[in-house]
Amino acid sequence: MQSVNPVNEANAAHVGSAANVAHAAHAAHADEQSAALSEDRVHTSWDFAELPELLEIRRKGQVLVGFPALVDQGSGVRIEVFDEPEQAQPLHRQGLRRLIALQIREPLKFLEKNIADLQRMAVAYMPLGTEQELREQIIQVSLDRAFLAEVLPSDASSFARLVEQGRPRLNLVAQEVARLAGQVLAEHAAAVRKLRDARLPKETQEDIQAQLQRLLGKRFLSDTPWLQLQQLPRYLKAVVLRVDKQRADAVRDQQRLAELRPLEQRWLRRLQELRGRRDERLEEFRWLLEELRVSLFAQELRTPQPVSVKRLEKVWAQMQA
Repeated sequence: MQSVNPVNEANAAHVGSAANVAHAAHAAHADEQSAALSEDRVHTSWDFAELPELLEIRRKGQVLVGFPALVDQGSGVRIEVFDEPEQAQPLHRQGLRRLIALQIREPLKFLEKNIADLQRMAVAYMPLGTEQELREQIIQVSLDRAFLAEVLPSDASSFARLVEQGRPRLNLVAQEVARLAGQVLAEHAAAVRKLRDARLPKETQEDIQAQLQRLLGKRFLSDTPWLQLQQLPRYLKAVVLRVDKQRADAVRDQQRLAELRPLEQRWLRRLQELRGRRDERLEEFRWLLEELRVSLFAQELRTPQPVSVKRLEKVWAQMQA
């Protein structure tokens, strides 16, 4: 019969008791974090636990599991989960932007009142929207560029660091965004005037009008990726050059349009089939089409990379593979 050392037995009991206490404390902490994330309330600061890649929350008696996002509620953000990351990501960026704005209220108020040349830009923007809508887009893009251009925060400490690092950059970034917005609007106004005053064939007129509508919708600043936003002035200059060249050689313009059209029609058909769903490769192809327009109609403006009808045919074939 094996003997039991009473000292070891006591130690074992003590260790087991400590382990139970530690486990209970950990479980209580986990429940506390889960409760904080499950509360159906609006947050005005990052006063909740870390947001993991997948999150379980309790909402109205139900347990929901999905990809988390901070969803903008105007006065703050609410934690929600979504079935697909593609659903969560854009909403999460909007929510982060709102949460950041709530931490820098005074600097943001100053910026809203001191956007350079806003009234002049608003006049050029009038066919698209109001001065307030333009201001909101400049602020939105500035916040994205100053705070959300790199790795997004996942907990309170990384969020606090992001706010402190971005705060001193905000005004300079906003000046850059406003300057680019003014340049785009000026080039757009010049292209619209040129098109209005020219007597072009119906097909050419309609093609350019459709291009201008795609390039500058009501939310062109916030909807256009920053890299492509920087290229808009060149695309718009290309429109002006095309109109001038068309007057001198209408046959050449029609030939180039005939080369472009099949590629563009494929892109438009695929876009309609997606019914609003995002496709990164299709978005990249859209901007390749704009570069192809520069190459076909205003080659002197040059393109960042070689483009041709044949090259885009190959890209399209790879996308379908």
